[in-house]
Amino acid sequence: MYCATFNVGACLNLDGASKLRGFRYHKSSPVFLNTMNLSYTHHSFGRVTHSRPFYSLFKSAAENSQPSAFVGIEAKNNSQEKVVVLVIGGGGREHALCYALQRSPSCEAVFCAPGNAGISSSGYATCISDLDVYDGAAVVSFCRKWGVGLVVVGPEAPLVAGLANELIKAGIPTFGPSAEAAALEGSKNFMKHLCDKYNIPTAKYKAFTDPYAAKQYIQEQGAPIVIKADGLAAGKGVTVAMTLEEALEAVDSMLVKGDLGSAGCRIIVEEYLEGEEVSFFALVDGENAVPLESAQDHKRVGDGDTGPNTGGMGAYSPAPVLTPELQSIVMDSIIIPTVKGMSAEGCKFVGVLFAGLMIEKKSNMPKLIEYNVRFGDPECQVLMVRLESDLVQVLLAACKGELSGVSLNWSPGSAMVVVMASKGYPGSYEKGTLIKNLEEAELVAPSIQIFHAGTAFDSEGRFIATGGRVLGVTATGNDLEEARDRVYRAVEDINWPGGFYRRDIGWRALPHTQFTRKG
Repeated sequence: MYCATFNVGACLNLDGASKLRGFRYHKSSPVFLNTMNLSYTHHSFGRVTHSRPFYSLFKSAAENSQPSAFVGIEAKNNSQEKVVVLVIGGGGREHALCYALQRSPSCEAVFCAPGNAGISSSGYATCISDLDVYDGAAVVSFCRKWGVGLVVVGPEAPLVAGLANELIKAGIPTFGPSAEAAALEGSKNFMKHLCDKYNIPTAKYKAFTDPYAAKQYIQEQGAPIVIKADGLAAGKGVTVAMTLEEALEAVDSMLVKGDLGSAGCRIIVEEYLEGEEVSFFALVDGENAVPLESAQDHKRVGDGDTGPNTGGMGAYSPAPVLTPELQSIVMDSIIIPTVKGMSAEGCKFVGVLFAGLMIEKKSNMPKLIEYNVRFGDPECQVLMVRLESDLVQVLLAACKGELSGVSLNWSPGSAMVVVMASKGYPGSYEKGTLIKNLEEAELVAPSIQIFHAGTAFDSEGRFIATGGRVLGVTATGNDLEEARDRVYRAVEDINWPGGFYRRDIGWRALPHTQFTRKG
């Protein structure tokens, strides 16, 4: 077997201007922290999107072209060396990572490229809106200029394109796999071959590039059946076909019409597994793996798990279906064999392994559906609000191959995230719809965090929707029911006529309850 390298083209619209160094604003208190030499500097990398609460502090200094410094009222005084972190990405996952990283005692400052309006507004990170994250040389140069000591790559595309390779070659600690190891997500065929070779339980399958052969196999197997694009398809590459007609249409879409481009040039036709899906995450340092808390996503767009698949309409943690016994089985039969197998193939994996699992109904045993090579979205949101460990130090330990002695601390209770999406998603949807009342919604109940996945500012500085999945409204509680009550109170307080959401997130764990709209 070989480790394939994939070339994924840039998909961000980025341009250049100026940057501000080392500044963080804590939303939870009116305190500015700055332990770096703060100055306003012009250079070629791009524009910082300043967090709105403090932008005006530096406007006059910039206009006068004079260096300025702001001495923080409060600084972290422990002896541990502080780390500047760069998060790559601009979605809800990255917003949640910025939230968790800036809470870490060993974190000095967080940059996020390109970031989004919500990250900028929250003050959890300084957004570098036009650093081209597919230009490894530019990212390396940025890291050297600003003393970045840890890069956390959020989305899969820059990983598959080889960003981690460039950073690691430059000696910059990077949490995220090489392009070769990212093939676990970049190619379903690669992942399935690995499962075959190392006896990792997964659904039986066959790979096809010929539509006629694929259709013949599908007719022999019957429906339901699953059709997957081999490559990255932005969450649109899987069809769970309940009828033969749906399956044959999916084959035509990918192999004949080319609707998914190069991602669909090869397809995987996979057995349909019946059971309960669950997300399992493990941090990996190349040889060792540390499991994270469990979480369960809701992929279908509609209540009761109806309608087409999406990138995820909500999640909760922990997931009761993943018992401690099952977690041990997953580690022993799926995660560890994968880590050891990748190492044996010369593709050591460093980063987070996100295993999409099916707890099969007939056997009550886990099977691997797919791997992602990054934190899931929206599962990352519920994990990050529960994590109590110093995330910076944990991720650095993974980069250094030192996870064997690491254990993670989690808050008790539960967390839930409800995704608010643009009407029409996952099909076509209108962009630019106005979102109001977000600040008020975060105050309707304790522990509410609203993570932005697809927002921007309009000309008047108001939030507008720019994507399909737009907001991840998140809350914690003593139990899942309390987390659920809190999160839906916040969702109801958001004024966004252009959006919708599922009302039954958590229904498997709370099967007799469903949110009822006010009035």
